[in-house]
Amino acid sequence: MKFGFKTATTIAVASASLLALSACSGGSASTSGSASGAPAAGGDSIVVYNAQHENLTGAWVAAFTNATGIKVTLRNGDDLEMSNQLSEEGKNSPADVFLTENSPAMVRIANSGLLAPVDKATLDQVPSQYRPSTGNWTGIAARSTVLAYNKNKLSADQLPKSLMDLADPAWKGRIGASTGGADFQAIVSAMLELKGQDATEKWLEAAKTNFKSYKDDTPVLAGVNAGEVDAGVLYHYYSFVDQAQTGENSKNVSLYYFKNQDPGAFVSVSGGAVLASSKKQAEAQEFLKFITGKEGQQVLQTGDSFEYTVGSDVPANPKLVPLKDLQAPSIDPAKLNSDKVTELMTQAGLL
Repeated sequence: MKFGFKTATTIAVASASLLALSACSGGSASTSGSASGAPAAGGDSIVVYNAQHENLTGAWVAAFTNATGIKVTLRNGDDLEMSNQLSEEGKNSPADVFLTENSPAMVRIANSGLLAPVDKATLDQVPSQYRPSTGNWTGIAARSTVLAYNKNKLSADQLPKSLMDLADPAWKGRIGASTGGADFQAIVSAMLELKGQDATEKWLEAAKTNFKSYKDDTPVLAGVNAGEVDAGVLYHYYSFVDQAQTGENSKNVSLYYFKNQDPGAFVSVSGGAVLASSKKQAEAQEFLKFITGKEGQQVLQTGDSFEYTVGSDVPANPKLVPLKDLQAPSIDPAKLNSDKVTELMTQAGLL
């Protein structure tokens, strides 16, 4: 496995006008910096290893720096890249904060003993279902599992009642998923916790036959839209983001929410944590408190990421189905086991 970062950007935004822009645009037009990857020079600064969407985290950073004066160096990669990087560096990591898209990557680092406890004031901003029982990291955003289906190929009465039903041979070759991606592996982690190893193994064996694998979730959505497959398993926001842009990859797509505490109703929590090795504990804790606080969560609410808010009673973007209506299963994020899922998916030939 090659360890590396997709980008490294130092962000230091102090203009109120840029802050307002970042809250509306997701931050893609609100940051300035260099590509050196070196920590910001002078004054207070922190390093954030970021596996969340770069635009969303950029907007959080812009707002945080504007509010506090603390500069942030972002090092961006995906869940696997960044968790591998932290595992490799251990207590010598220059990172102060770690942000993930999905819980399993964070659980892996937590189980390695590399995280500091999150301040109680920050934990209190996030309801217990959106953070682990351990208290050594917290939820910062969330996304819902959905079945995106081509409405020209499937009617509502033809949809499966459960994600588990996609193991039926009738679905052979008709379902798309990014089986090698962190999102899909997080969904399988939830299945493992809810249904146990035997049921998960059988489902994965069937998925090897029934599913068409795509490199990422965006091509899954496009494949469903084009009729390459009848439906795809992915997170909700891909369709919302496409609809907010051109709609070219979702005009033929509807979203189906499994509900009923089904594994297919799993709500994945994006995590935030402070590294125990950080020499900037106060500043790092302040960053977590900010992004889970009212101003940080409003970046989610008003931006274009279409992920769910989880903190400080800030409602989600009004275009989204409310979290309370998703009927998601109750899962302690600390119990999502990425290593076991990797083993089972490799065994099934999906990795």
